[in-house]
Amino acid sequence: MTPNFAQPDTIRSDFSAAMSAMYRTEVPAYGDLLEIVQDTNAATLNGPSAAGLNLTPDEDTTRISEERHGAIRLGTADELAVMARVFAVMGMFPVGYYDLSAAAVPVHSTAFRPTTRAALAANPFRVFTSLLRLELIADETLRAQAAAILAKRQIFTADAVALTEKAEAQGGLSPEDATKFVAEVLETFRWHADACVDIDTFNQLNAAHRLIADVVSFKGPHINHLTPRTLDIDAAQVGMVERGLPAKAVVEGPPRRNCPILLRQTSFKALEEPVNFPSTDGTETVGSHTARFGEIEQRGVALTPNGRDLYDLTLAAVRAEILPAGDGSNADAYMTALSDAFKVFPDDWRGMYDQGLAHFKFSIDHMPEVIRDLETVALLDAGVLSLSPIIYEDFLPVSAAGIFQSNLGDDAGQDSHNASSKVEFEKALGTTVADEFALYQQIEDASLSACLDQIRKAGQSA
Repeated sequence: MTPNFAQPDTIRSDFSAAMSAMYRTEVPAYGDLLEIVQDTNAATLNGPSAAGLNLTPDEDTTRISEERHGAIRLGTADELAVMARVFAVMGMFPVGYYDLSAAAVPVHSTAFRPTTRAALAANPFRVFTSLLRLELIADETLRAQAAAILAKRQIFTADAVALTEKAEAQGGLSPEDATKFVAEVLETFRWHADACVDIDTFNQLNAAHRLIADVVSFKGPHINHLTPRTLDIDAAQVGMVERGLPAKAVVEGPPRRNCPILLRQTSFKALEEPVNFPSTDGTETVGSHTARFGEIEQRGVALTPNGRDLYDLTLAAVRAEILPAGDGSNADAYMTALSDAFKVFPDDWRGMYDQGLAHFKFSIDHMPEVIRDLETVALLDAGVLSLSPIIYEDFLPVSAAGIFQSNLGDDAGQDSHNASSKVEFEKALGTTVADEFALYQQIEDASLSACLDQIRKAGQSA
């Protein structure tokens, strides 16, 4: 008899919903952000630009209100290895490697997410997961102290670990166990106002880098932001300002386009929260910490390797000429330069497809009476096939670093490091990270193959 296991997609959906509810309670401004995004999406879907979105019926439109991503920062290799096993129970697997040390953020990261088209359509929740790089702390004494602090903590409940082991042993969890699993894992992501270091140690860690203090000083990797998806990030940015949220000065990523590419992100700045720091005499010192915020994302089409190379070169050229100031004083000049530079990308889906810059899925608009040519371009020209964008499900290191730095404070910048270490990250992870480009290509190939099979079968029966 087949066990009655909860589907990983269901567990992931339940977990993302629980995470959202918890974060709305912990960070009330996030509830305001959700309302802004929902209003923006409704206006966009019902407005004159809706036809140009090229959303796939019964897939992308239902995803908009569901979509979230979160971000956490872990301290040790052991924490990362167990987290990978926990996420696997939810059908989330490591995709991509991101080295943020080059942008002066002492972490490297991956995205745990669903990988198949069906799983993404069911619930695309993903968690950008960073591992602190203690070797980038210049002060050897402070580095050793941070390592000793992290070695003492246990970020998972005993039941979370036991249920993860149970899922691995029997191939899944019963609905009852899945409910308990979600509740237990949620505890890892919960905010703790009680620090596990004294205020002097916290200040030393903070001086080395605010992100180091955020990871080392607390009992667990509190979720530091959640992110709903919007169809118009510029309108949502205006909405944040109108609601009185301290919005980031510049939207990270590519410029506004008729046909969005990759990922654009903005946020309201991190809130200052009270923290209780223990003392050796048993008393507590009340201080504060600034780390948690709300973010918005607008996702566009996934680019091919050639498209991504063009994106990276174009963005680097702009930022070599002008960097956005944290206070927004040159925001207009930066966005103008960005928009001008990105005219190298065609601003229509067919143009991007023809130049091999982006990934698409296919659908059949009408069956041809006579099949003369099964070449994709010929079928597109004849109106037999139509294109819709495959949504980008991953992240951009420069954008992630920009969001991190914006929410770590204006004095958080440090010297960059050229110390990428994918091999060490995968060793800590206990597995390799998937190649995001290969995943997008698989979705495109499967979509085209299904259409061509249907056309061939129709021709054979005619």
